[in-house]
Amino acid sequence: MWDILILASIAAVSAEPRHFHGEKVFRVIPQTKEHVELLTSLASQAQLDFWVPDSVSLVEPGKRADFRAEGHFTYDVQSLLQQSGMPYEIMIDDLQDALEKQRDSNSRAVHSYEKYNDMDTINAWSSSIAAQSSGLVTRSQIGTSFEGRPIYLLKVGKSGSNKKAVFMDCGFHAREWITPAFCQWFVKEAVNTYGSNAQMTSLLDNLDFYVLPVMNVDGYAYTWTNNRMWRKTRSTNAGTSCLGTDPNRNFNAGWCTVGASSRACDDTYCGSVPESEKESKALANFIRSNLSSIKAYLTIHSYSQMLLFPYSYSYSLAKDHTELNNVAKGAVSQLTSLYGTKYTYGPGGTTIYLAAGGSDDWAYDQGIKYSYTFELRDTGRYGFALPESQIKATCEETMLAIKYIANHVMNN
Repeated sequence: MWDILILASIAAVSAEPRHFHGEKVFRVIPQTKEHVELLTSLASQAQLDFWVPDSVSLVEPGKRADFRAEGHFTYDVQSLLQQSGMPYEIMIDDLQDALEKQRDSNSRAVHSYEKYNDMDTINAWSSSIAAQSSGLVTRSQIGTSFEGRPIYLLKVGKSGSNKKAVFMDCGFHAREWITPAFCQWFVKEAVNTYGSNAQMTSLLDNLDFYVLPVMNVDGYAYTWTNNRMWRKTRSTNAGTSCLGTDPNRNFNAGWCTVGASSRACDDTYCGSVPESEKESKALANFIRSNLSSIKAYLTIHSYSQMLLFPYSYSYSLAKDHTELNNVAKGAVSQLTSLYGTKYTYGPGGTTIYLAAGGSDDWAYDQGIKYSYTFELRDTGRYGFALPESQIKATCEETMLAIKYIANHVMNN
């Protein structure tokens, strides 16, 4: 067993992109404390990668959990699940196959709103859309990543004074590819329908939208070149060869108290201190310096089909709970109206799981009332391997929810 683990870790540091042949994604519903204990022990021995929830420490009886098992462990994992009597199903039988099918074509020279675009393509796109839509879009750099990449922000809206603003970010977790696709789609829709669509025209006349297409630029680039399942940033950590921090556990909101790990090798590592990551610090600094105008904070993640609001770091209700819940209800109703996609909504802690250090809770505690986290498609059939064929429908329905929230912000 341990020889295999050592070989696996040696393979992981070589330059070849990591393959996922024979790797399976399981869905389990632990029924008892013993089932949870079995998963905990499997997680450490077989290095399971938890997709939902994003750490084995958050698994509890009666709640589903999705995880990826490496090829040489899948047989053992499956037979142990069978012996335990825990209900399970195989969501993805061969992850490499699913990832190859995720992208319709491998020609990536041109930007497309219905394809996944790599980091260089997204940066070229943001430069070009700002140049072509100078009356509506401006691009600025709010920081530099650990590896030295620029972190670009687009401001979308008609110029005017004393406007309220909505801040929206995508690409916090590197492997959630559908999210940068949505931020690009949002900007396209804003530019293309301004003047012809009454609602969008009104929103852009009265609000500014700050759109951060990819927050975790290093991690996202790494998912294209080395490891498609990478989640964290790519910063170094003292005293270990394990890289990266979970940027959505790195904010000063109940930091590292629950649903986050203090171990640098874990996917939910909270960092050495709040805002230890250059990417988190850049985002937080921008929001702090624009707090007087920013009235809404929307952070786009995947997957689970949920619309969440504070709090995630505790079960206590936000002081604006009733209004946040009503707005979420209306937004979800709009989203579902297009394709019938079912979303659940509610406070993060009770609706999905407790997780401290999230940007949504932090923004809310800064005084940004309308703070929401979207978990886009799907509910696990594809998970992080959502095919490009679903980009358009996912973005179209999500636009309706975003416009609903923005409209509420504009009028309140």
